[in-house]
Amino acid sequence: MGEMSLHQCALPGCEVMIEEAPGKPARKYCSAAHRAAGRRLRGELDDGDAEYSMESSPMAVGASSRPGGVSGAPPRPQPHPRPAPSQPPADQPTEAGGQYGYPDQFSYPAQSGMSSPRAAAPQHHYTGSAADLTDDTIVRARVQRPTLGWRGAVFNASGGLVNPGVSEEEAARNVLLRRVRRHLPGAHQIAVSSLKGGVGKTTVSAVLGLTLAEYRGDRVVAVDANPDAGTLADRLTGEIGVTVRQMLDNIVSIDSLTAVSHYTSLAGRLQVLASEQDPAMSEAFNRDEYEQICAVLARFYNIIITDSGTGLVHSAMEGTLALADSLVVVGAPTVDGASRASKTLDWLVAHGYAEQVADAVVVLCCDRVSPEIDRDRVRGHFLARCRGVVEIPYDPHLATGGRLDLAALREPTQLAFLELGALIADEFSA
Repeated sequence: MGEMSLHQCALPGCEVMIEEAPGKPARKYCSAAHRAAGRRLRGELDDGDAEYSMESSPMAVGASSRPGGVSGAPPRPQPHPRPAPSQPPADQPTEAGGQYGYPDQFSYPAQSGMSSPRAAAPQHHYTGSAADLTDDTIVRARVQRPTLGWRGAVFNASGGLVNPGVSEEEAARNVLLRRVRRHLPGAHQIAVSSLKGGVGKTTVSAVLGLTLAEYRGDRVVAVDANPDAGTLADRLTGEIGVTVRQMLDNIVSIDSLTAVSHYTSLAGRLQVLASEQDPAMSEAFNRDEYEQICAVLARFYNIIITDSGTGLVHSAMEGTLALADSLVVVGAPTVDGASRASKTLDWLVAHGYAEQVADAVVVLCCDRVSPEIDRDRVRGHFLARCRGVVEIPYDPHLATGGRLDLAALREPTQLAFLELGALIADEFSA
């Protein structure tokens, strides 16, 4: 065995000592970076440089793995301009050096059955930081997985091996879901109102609450502000033993979400606050008390949906309109249902709520339809006055007037309420 030999790196200004083992090719430079810098200074390639491999070369004694070499080393001299090199031999890779001469890209000889390992991959600009590792750069493109209809059945039956893709209907549903899940920076209050009873106002309030609570990750509460023994809790949970009146009696002591939950019932992920069922007591539910309730709920819930009851002139309705961030007016595609909904908008404009009317959403409950009604004309009338119109199709589950279950609704009905939720969520960031 021969003795180890030491010599200094040949790059001017570098004092790193290179350790040479017997039988190994002699190296003039301590690192690939210094070898490239020295090559640029000389303006020509040494015969031994082509045999030098950055991947196989051992680290020099005291050399740094970073491009700058040894800490404290003097700055590298700037290379002089040089003419374009001649075409390298076919069996030698061509280096396109980076800032310090690191090989950024190699061109490989054309051989049968072989291709460049980088040919199939998209070229990216790498910054050398964690910003390079994102979903867009390192995750292969995903194909959407169908969940509905025969496409979903085929996908599930094949264990994912056969993917027919999503239908246009499911793609549209996914867009609505993304809109419904829009970020909400603070508490948002939604008022559902109507001048006429029996058009589906409580049904809309309940299913809208179920939809938002199901597809969003935040807290949603539905409040029955009907002064005439409202049925919101009946339609959702059936629990009406504890009402808004008991919450008002103890409102000073409510300081947590747990304390609020003593006065609410749960329908799926939706919290429900029932109205007072005794008409003599419910008449006392006025604007000031409604505002007290909303002030507490806004501390613990992201979305507050108010079923405001029939009519617009009672005291609680004044508070509902004053605090509402979004307004939903419920009507029907019938002569009386459409005209009453339009008169509701007229009343609101006449009492200083023109801005709320322009941003309102009109819901037309189509449980009663007639071919004699021009539904397109009804829809066009409200589109000219409000931000959006949603038609809720006839659904046997809604027609029973009983307990509501989101999963029991037909697919078109669920899609209609998703559209309503998306229209409301569009205002969350406004």
